[in-house]
Amino acid sequence: MTDMVKGKVAFVTGAARGQGRAHALKLASEGADIIAVDICERVGTIPYPMATEGDLAQTVAAIEALGRKVVAAKVDVRDLDGMTVIVAEGVKTLGRLDIVCANAGIFSVASALDMTADEWRDMIDINLTGVWNTVKASLPHLVAGGSGGSIILTSSANGVTGAPMYVHYVAAKHGVVGLVKGLAIELAKDRIRVNGLLPAGVATDMVRDFVDVMGMDARYVEPDPSQAGAENPLKGILFDPADMSDPLLFLASDAARYVTGLMLHVDGIGLLHAESSGGNN
Repeated sequence: MTDMVKGKVAFVTGAARGQGRAHALKLASEGADIIAVDICERVGTIPYPMATEGDLAQTVAAIEALGRKVVAAKVDVRDLDGMTVIVAEGVKTLGRLDIVCANAGIFSVASALDMTADEWRDMIDINLTGVWNTVKASLPHLVAGGSGGSIILTSSANGVTGAPMYVHYVAAKHGVVGLVKGLAIELAKDRIRVNGLLPAGVATDMVRDFVDVMGMDARYVEPDPSQAGAENPLKGILFDPADMSDPLLFLASDAARYVTGLMLHVDGIGLLHAESSGGNN
């Protein structure tokens, strides 16, 4: 522990499990108090089980075990009013807001020909509008604090590359990159930094459950994880959620006080390989 965010308060979405839990625990271990939310219920077009209230309770217990305070609630990032209420409650209880981690997201696959309106809508509403709602609910508190802040938006390696069979996901993640670029310029006057975290495949419950339900033929991770490492040990691997949290901690901390508008790739050589081969990541 180095207390990189000591005395700060962080708002983390999708905090019940996976990358969200890893981010919340990393920030708490480095001195931050946490506002944590998760949907904790099924989404109609998503084939795998979502996080539960029990999962969120485990995140809360783990944060408290680190000696940090936490305000947690079951909130859907599509619900701007609900997001606004919980952020305000968190700031009232914890005293401030410094860091925003818009991490919550979903995944599904469908060909462009077969994709339903509901599949498209759920993806865009959660993975793009939900990110916007996270920022929108947080901004008044960051600005009112007067000391700047750090916003980290989780995009994806597919936020800058294409891929077949999940164009709705690709479109949403490209949109998140656009938010980073626009907000970084607009909020610079308030000393609010905005950066994007672009992970490759991460071994979260979402990915494991998706593979369990859909099978590897769905090809969420490319190349097939069973072939990972044959060519290069950094190509095509599934990362641990904690591997995403150290880079996020840097972006959240004062060590990155002059870093804004950055798309931070945490994908081994995934993007480099895609660029060199002319293919998709």
